[in-house]
Amino acid sequence: MKKIILLALFLVLSTVLAACGEDKVSGGNEEQTVKIGVSGTDTTVWDFVAEKAKKEGINIEIVRFSDYVQPNIALAEKDLDANSFQTISYFNAFKKEHKLDLAPIATTVIAPMGIYSDKYKKVEDIPEGGKIAVPNEATNMGRAFLLLQEAGLIKLPEDFDGNGSLDKIVENPKNLKIEPVVAGQTPRVLPDVAASIINNGIAVDAGFNPIEDSIFHEDKTAKPYINIIATRTEDKDKKVLKRIAELYQEDDVAELIKKEYKGAQIPTFVPLSEIGE
Repeated sequence: MKKIILLALFLVLSTVLAACGEDKVSGGNEEQTVKIGVSGTDTTVWDFVAEKAKKEGINIEIVRFSDYVQPNIALAEKDLDANSFQTISYFNAFKKEHKLDLAPIATTVIAPMGIYSDKYKKVEDIPEGGKIAVPNEATNMGRAFLLLQEAGLIKLPEDFDGNGSLDKIVENPKNLKIEPVVAGQTPRVLPDVAASIINNGIAVDAGFNPIEDSIFHEDKTAKPYINIIATRTEDKDKKVLKRIAELYQEDDVAELIKKEYKGAQIPTFVPLSEIGE
């Protein structure tokens, strides 16, 4: 009889302990804290998401970083639960180089690179032999080349690896003169070229609206440059992280992004299956 009672007590205790260890979105009056790393000082969107999460018993603690390296290192070392600051392209390259076991859990925004011109209103108007300024760093030049290809101005090889160099252009029907310049100079050379390809942040700093002022820009089809929320692979199915991702991808967040950034960022909530890893 004693054995039966002890066994019953053991089973009850095991059930209670198991329940305490569950990955709950919210439970009772106990608030869950989730640390999310971002790069830079602008936390407008995450502050908004945090307010929504708080109503469900989730306390989002935003941790700011000043670079693009430490947020992933801190995540891998378990100083963060997730981060949100990088494109899927950067993420894949970084975790491979540093051998980190991280995974994306949701898409967020794209900060569109654009083609700008003082002289022409459409890419079709760019003339034979026109000069096109592009950022001179390999990754950004590759991104610029993909944008030029999407605009129908050049053609790249099918196995293009995303890193730009002039010899990778396989077709240039208008004999455009591609001129690599320091990324920060791409707005300043506009008077001297037919068009200039300018990174989003640099365009905004120069007073441009990436949607309204460019003559052609990236959109949701620029999948390697969609930003993500990332976590450790072992945590990618945690209910609380999935719920935060859902809260981010709701319509009110999309409207906030559109209103706050006026084209500098575009809400891009596509499935992870579409962006590759």
